[in-house]
Formats: sequence, structure tokens, C-alpha cells
Amino acid sequence: MVKILSRIAMFRVKDLYSRYQKSLGLEPLLKKRGFFKTIHKPEVKLPGLCLAGYLKNYIPNKILIFDVMELHYMNEMSPKKRRKVFNAIISRKTPIVFLSENGEAPLELITICQKNSVALFRSKLDAISCVNRLLLILHEEFSLVETLHGTLVEVHGVGVLLQGESSVGKSEAALGLLERGHRLISDDVVQVRQKEDGYLIGSGPLLTRHIMEIRGIGLINVAHLFGAVSVRREKSIDLIIQLEKWDDKKFYDRVGVEEKYKNILNISVPFHVMPVKLGRDVILLIETIALNHRLKRMGFNSAKNFNVRLLKAIAKKKKEEDARNHR
Repeated sequence: MVKILSRIAMFRVKDLYSRYQKSLGLEPLLKKRGFFKTIHKPEVKLPGLCLAGYLKNYIPNKILIFDVMELHYMNEMSPKKRRKVFNAIISRKTPIVFLSENGEAPLELITICQKNSVALFRSKLDAISCVNRLLLILHEEFSLVETLHGTLVEVHGVGVLLQGESSVGKSEAALGLLERGHRLISDDVVQVRQKEDGYLIGSGPLLTRHIMEIRGIGLINVAHLFGAVSVRREKSIDLIIQLEKWDDKKFYDRVGVEEKYKNILNISVPFHVMPVKLGRDVILLIETIALNHRLKRMGFNSAKNFNVRLLKAIAKKKKEEDARNHR
């Protein structure tokens, strides 16, 4: 299995603007000044007491968001004092300055931002909404990405990551699932991110999104062949199925009482090994594992329930034998 762990190489102001302009309701006030500046930290700050001159331990390298009340407070100052305050809290290290609720920028703020090549935006959102949305965006952009070799499909609403050695039949299994009405997220390469709520999301690279490579056929576009309903951009990774060639010398679990897990980005994901050989209906088996996973999430575990019944039957039989021996 190929595994590459990486963090986003460079997230610039222009990336934030191009990707999230609509969701943040942004309007640039200085055209494209500061657009090529890199955002180094996923941190956001409201100036607060800094506007009153309290600058102890203040480091001007965070994204600044001015609330409407803070702008009103600044407008009551003299131009000289405003320049002094803005000079103290904004430097070349400051990546962006936001004005919430389409606030009006004081002339001194515009001058300081121009001088330090800092992007200045007006947002239609209020300050709290802007902070919350920005933090979610930054968490997503700065989160670790693990690139895995495999095929991610949605089966009965369950995100299933198919893994295994090359030519074991991952893409063919996915193709069979598509024919049965399930959906493809990514073939061959899966990019995995950890979401803030503690679960994993898998997606495919933009270049090969919804493209599959089938040996003997070549590249196929799944969305064109099976329709838009057959694909998804991303899906949570709920379980992993490792396909491997059947080995007569290897013991395969036939009960499934013991749960197995695989660690991805410090999150444990249910893991199954599925031996593949001629005559086994791999598509049906994958569907069954997905449905069984849904049952487990609803609190019904077939293997554990059977184990309990078996132990009760053994205990009952032993009790009957002890009773016969004491007659």
C-alpha cells in the first residue's frame, strides 16, 4: 500500500478568495494587493483591547477581523491616533484584514494595508459568523492529508475503501458495484482528510475525478457511462476492505467476533480482509459487509449475538450434565 502523508504546501490569500469568495461574501477593497501573500497559520483574531493600546504578547501575523463596533470606536479617534493603532497591530506579517458587515474602512487603515501589502476585504457576514466560517475553512485547508492507494465507493450509504495489491481486482469490483447502483468517489488514488468532528473524508484528485482504469479496456468516465447519480465528490470512510488472493494455507476468520481496525490519521476504521478466488461473488460480499456495518452501527452485532447464544447453550448443556452426574 502506498501512503503519503502531507500538509498543504502553500495556502495564499488568492486561494482563499478564489475558493471561498461567495461563502464569505468578500469584496476586495485594494484590488489584488497582497493576494500572493502566504497564510502561514490557521489563526483568526478580533483586535479587541489592542485598539485601546494593550499590546502585551501581541504578534501581528494572524488574520484580523474588525467588528462594526470596533470600526465605530476607531472613527471616534483622531487620525493621528488611528494611524498609531493601525501601525501597531498591522505589519507585513499580517496576511489579511476583514471588515465585517460591509464596514467602511478608515483612510488610515487603507493606507497602512497598502504600505504593508496586506489584502483588505469587506465581508457581508457579521464578525462572529465570519470568524466561525474562517476557522472551519482554515482547519480544512491546513489539515493533514493522507494519500492512499485504493478505490473508494459508497455502498448502501457506507463509504467503503477497497485496498489490496495491484491487479487483485479493486477497480473491477468497483465497476460491478456501479452496475448494481452504488457510487464511485475515487479510483486508484484516494486523498483522505480528518474532519473536525473526528471522522475521515475521502476524495479523488481533480485531474482523475470519476475516471477509472480497467485493464483490457482503458480509461472510462463513470459519470458519462452510468450517469451523474453514480458518482460523488467525497464521502466519509466508514470501513476498509482489503482484497487479497486466496491462500489455502492461511486461516480466515469465519465468525467475526473480534473487531479489526486500521489506523488512518490517528482514527481507527473498521477493517476486513476478503480473500478473492474464482467462484466467489465479491460484489455480493462487499454489499453484505456494508449492510452488516450499518446493522452494527444500529447496535445489532450478529457475531456477538451468536456468541452469547452459543455460550448460553454450552452453559445450559453443562448444567444438565452436572445434574445427571449428581443423581
